[in-house]
Amino acid sequence: MRYGEIKKCDIANGEGVRVSLFVSGCTHHCKGCFNEATWDFDYGKEFTQETEEEILKALEPEYVNGLSVLGGEPFEPQNQRVLVPFLKKVKERYPGKTIWCYTGYLFDRELCKKSRARCEVTDEMLALLDVLVDGRFVEEKKNIMLLFRGSSNQRLIDVKKSLEQGSVAEWNPTIKRGID
Repeated sequence: MRYGEIKKCDIANGEGVRVSLFVSGCTHHCKGCFNEATWDFDYGKEFTQETEEEILKALEPEYVNGLSVLGGEPFEPQNQRVLVPFLKKVKERYPGKTIWCYTGYLFDRELCKKSRARCEVTDEMLALLDVLVDGRFVEEKKNIMLLFRGSSNQRLIDVKKSLEQGSVAEWNPTIKRGID
């Protein structure tokens, strides 16, 4: 797997301060995508053991709430196979930090059922996530006022609750934002 960027102090892609990994490779090719360069599976740098350690170290400070994985497309099968062992390390080392993932695939229709995204590690990857932002970016539904998503068709999903109840459960923020 390759990646385009690592942001070590990101406040746009999930709750609180996060470390964000932008993986390479995406077959969705959404019109108006903010990260078109990462569509190419060969874009960026090789994701290595050193890359893993760099991210794990960046997650260390107490003020960092967790890891966000974006793309490109993290749920392309070849990306899942690399991400699952890494996400396990993140959970083992930092059990109190959350893992967010952004995907163009739909949780209930494509990730939990037979689709081109599903592979032998999809269920394991889903089980490692706390929040999933799902759905392709739709330029005609773009709304910059939305919390942690780009278009109104995208959903913020509480993955653990959704897997437990067998249906989509909306994620609710835990950090008070001072907006009433």
